[in-house]
Amino acid sequence: MAEVGEIIEGCRLPVLRRNQDNEDEWPLAEILSVKDISGRKLFYVHYIDFNKRLDEWVTHERLDLKKIQFPKKEAKTPTKNGLPGSRPGSPEREVKRKVEVVSPATPVPSETAPASVFPQNGSARRAVAAQPGRKRKSNCLGTDEDSQDSSDGIPSAPRMTGSLVSDRSHDDIVTRMKNIECIELGRHRLKPWYFSPYPQELTALPVLYLCEFCLKYGRSLKCLQRHLTKCDLRHPPGNEIYRKGTISFFEIDGRKNKSYSQNLCLLAKCFLDHKTLYYDTDPFLFYVMTEYDCKGFHIVGYFSKEKESTEDYNVACILTLPPYQRRGYGKLLIEFSYELSKVEGRTGTPEKPLSDLGLLSYRSYWSQTILEILMGLKSESGERPQITINEISEITSIKKEDVISTLQYLNLINYYKGQYILTLSEDIVDGHERAMLKRLLRIDSKCLHFTPKDWSKRGKW
Repeated sequence: MAEVGEIIEGCRLPVLRRNQDNEDEWPLAEILSVKDISGRKLFYVHYIDFNKRLDEWVTHERLDLKKIQFPKKEAKTPTKNGLPGSRPGSPEREVKRKVEVVSPATPVPSETAPASVFPQNGSARRAVAAQPGRKRKSNCLGTDEDSQDSSDGIPSAPRMTGSLVSDRSHDDIVTRMKNIECIELGRHRLKPWYFSPYPQELTALPVLYLCEFCLKYGRSLKCLQRHLTKCDLRHPPGNEIYRKGTISFFEIDGRKNKSYSQNLCLLAKCFLDHKTLYYDTDPFLFYVMTEYDCKGFHIVGYFSKEKESTEDYNVACILTLPPYQRRGYGKLLIEFSYELSKVEGRTGTPEKPLSDLGLLSYRSYWSQTILEILMGLKSESGERPQITINEISEITSIKKEDVISTLQYLNLINYYKGQYILTLSEDIVDGHERAMLKRLLRIDSKCLHFTPKDWSKRGKW
């Protein structure tokens, strides 16, 4: 059996942790770092095949030293110009390695062909036709845990512009480890999930203090209190473009409010693994959702979007802060982004790849929104109601590819007597109605006061 002193970075071994059911388990983990505090060794571990937000420091008592796997010696790498280093791979070759041809039983429906309804166990209600004979294109499937779901039918290879980059090849040991222990934001204390590039001198503090209105950071409670006597903000800077009840949305220009935008990105990076932080916030708009009380407008979450997006992205990054998660706010942020797209008169889609939590939220929103449309269709003259993919996309502002992938994800498209139909079973209908009863927070378009700008005519914005 190995000794504690033999454990080095790169070792793999089972580590004791508690699962969601409060039961002990021993998943395989990798040692990312080792430190010594007062003669006691601590090990920073990443649980293999688990999300990075579960990474933590553990003592040697939680390590199973009997099953330790030591790292293999690295093979010699080819040299270039006399300097050691790995040979950069061709981008095309990298993408091809990830390509997997998918041949689903049901081809993708066309976007303009209407459909008739056929019953499924006597309980079908709506249908959408599709053009026969069209084969679904192959997907570029990423191996990353946060990659876009393969059923979306679009490449999930990361693009190297915008605000999200999932290429892990540039990760180093520093960015793989959480560096902030705790953040105090107003009345909440948050434990970060991931690395965030706050100034290095702040990373050794037990608590990082943030002003909840301007998001400026300080090293102590005394610093924060001194700042609060001078900070006159009680809401995010920018224009309030929506208010209903206690919920407000503020539109913030990344060029006009650079300091706030950068502080928001630093905070968001604590909870978004694949977000690449850009200190150049000029090309982005930030939409911050707040909850109002007698002390001011408290940040709940936000999303950012590019002022000009050639790929029809209506969201770059999206985040609900942990104290407000699982309360319907995430879906409200998504719904608001599509309300803006409706005012702009275009369809939109979130920047890919989505995080694991982001994909769940979007799948749920797309499903509920599309089912709401289908269940609201009325039959005319006793005929079965008809609707096309294009019409669903125009009504909802959801991009056509996302509409199609959602219908396939729900397994609603069927081939019957020469045409493609969409059938809603009683189970689907009942499940949707139960979900909508729980969805109490909705965007009221009458409360939105938003005028889109044509950023292409504004030079440098």
